[in-house]
This record gives sequence, structure tokens and C-alpha cells, in this order.
Amino acid sequence: MSYKSLIINPGSTSTKIGVFEDENLLFEETLRHPTEEISKYASIIDQKDFRKEIITDLLKEKNFDINSLDFVVGRGGLLKPIPGGTYKVSDELLHDLEIGYQGQHASNLGGILAREIGDSIGVPSFIVDPVVVDELEPIARYSGCPDLPRRSIFHALNQKAVARRYAKESGIPYEQLNLIVVHMGGGCSVGAHRGGKIVDVNNILDGEGAFSPERAGTVPAGDLVKMCFSGKYTEKEVYKKLVGGGGFNGYVGTNDARIVEDKALEGIPEYVAILDAFHYQIAKDIGAMATVLNGKVDKIILTGGIAYSKVTRDDLQKRVGWIADFVVYPGEDELLALAQGGLRVIKGEEEAKAY
Repeated sequence: MSYKSLIINPGSTSTKIGVFEDENLLFEETLRHPTEEISKYASIIDQKDFRKEIITDLLKEKNFDINSLDFVVGRGGLLKPIPGGTYKVSDELLHDLEIGYQGQHASNLGGILAREIGDSIGVPSFIVDPVVVDELEPIARYSGCPDLPRRSIFHALNQKAVARRYAKESGIPYEQLNLIVVHMGGGCSVGAHRGGKIVDVNNILDGEGAFSPERAGTVPAGDLVKMCFSGKYTEKEVYKKLVGGGGFNGYVGTNDARIVEDKALEGIPEYVAILDAFHYQIAKDIGAMATVLNGKVDKIILTGGIAYSKVTRDDLQKRVGWIADFVVYPGEDELLALAQGGLRVIKGEEEAKAY
């Protein structure tokens, strides 16, 4: 028996949807939302009906019978910290998405839209591995400042998806593998996977680990404090230096890793130095996660858009290939990962977790 699903992945100025039959994509669409359209709404939650209407209108245009769906999956949002897995969109989960438990973000709409559409046709709705997945071991929460415990916010959906993919391809259960997964995109997260859990990972939202195309990563704390109280910058301006305007953007004014690599290959010193430093810091994070796993690493998995780069892959291989062999799954297929999460529950391969 096959199962059809609708997958909803809202972004700040777009809504990506996909319709699957099992793991086979029937069609996908990225629905763009002009700034002038989005600006009409005072809050994220106010966009719900607008986004729901354009999704259902698209399904009608495709002559797709919405009643043929077996389940609906939405991208998880800024909920309270939870273990990884597939969650049914319960009333409590829905409430926390609506209030923005850890903040307002377009991804909060994923579970809300999934629940409304699912309820309208009498099928279950889920979210899968949201960015707030938290499986850190107690020891990993210490930061050195009791008022500032380490938090887990990262590319949980893609990290879990590629780890499960490798486990399936290798014929070894995910729960029996020790993996280091390196997601390299606008932000970069490096996670230690042990026993089916991500026991340590850098917080890519607030500034930990390697710098990336758009984020500063770990910066000198004392100097940051001085910057904050210098009177030269607002809180918003300081945060922009760390998230959005940091990393590649801060040094060379672009968040396009391909441009940085091309100019580095041309021998332009500034770009050579930035690319080398980026690889250096990613390698350091990989080495750190190897210690979390006591040096017992089955594979290092490279993923995200920058994993397409042979230059990056080769440099990381030279730096940390001695730790373990590499497996590369470039890019990220979030729609498929969401569909797979719902499918595992529908097929009875795992139980939906309670929020």
C-alpha cells in the first residue's frame, strides 16, 4: 500500500510545498510572497489564512484531489526544546507554535497549516525534527557561565535525515553508529551523533562554532561585551554583525561561497585567507566532536550546499580525514526529509512522539 502526503515548508518570503507518494515526489512548488504582500500582516500568525489559501489553490490548479492525502507534514518551528523525531500536531504543540514559544519565525506556520489542512480532510498532521531538537548530554550544557547554559538550535532536520540515510545504506541501525555530521550552508552546524541522538552540536543561531557565509560563529567574548557597551552600536546592529552580517559577509561582503571559492582560486589573497580560515574552523569543530565520541567515529558526513565544493571537501579531507572516512550528501532535501518522517509513523516503523 502506498501513502500520499502534502509537505509544507514556510520561509520568510516563500512557501515550499511538495506532494509525495511514499518517497516519490509527484510535484513540488515554491510559492513566492512579495514583500509588499507579506508586509500587510502585523505578525507571522496573521499570514496563516493567506498561505493556506494559496496552497489549496495550487492543489486545485494541479487537479490534485486533496482528499486523497493520507497525512500532512509541516516544518517544525521555534517550540520548546524537544528530542528528535516525528510529532503529531497536538493542541499543546499547536498553541506553542501560535505564541512562538522561542520566537516568531515563518517556520512556526508549518505545523499550524499542516494541522488545519489535515483536520479539514480528517487525516493526521505532523512536524519532524525542528530546529529546536535538543538531545544534548548534561555535560554538554555547561558553558562556563551559569547564567548562559549552552542551547541546541541547529539544522536538525537535515542532520538527522542524512544520518538515517547513511545508516540505511550501510545496513547498520542509526542507533548503533557514531557519526559526525557537518552541515555547511548559510550557517554551519557540526553534530556528534551517538546512539541515535545528537549529543553535542554548536548553536548556529546565537553564535557558536565556525564562522559561515552569514554568521560569525564563536567570537572573543570580552571584546563583544566591550562592543555592546561602547555606545557605537544598537543591540540590533551588534546582533547583525553576528547573524546575517558575520562570516563571509563581514569579511568580503558576500554570502555566496561559490564567489569566495572562485576568487580564492584566482589567487586573490583576501579570499584565499577567508576560505582557508573557514576550512580551518570547520576542521576544528570536527576534531572537537571526535573527542565527544571518544575518538570512535564510524563516518564523517558532509552535507549542505557547500558540500558540493570539491575544494572544501579535499581540504577537510587533508585536515581531518585521519579521524574517519568521509561520506558526502551535498545539498539538503527538506521536503523529502519531512515526508520520510511522517511516512515512518504512518507505516508503523516508529511511533509519533508526544509533545
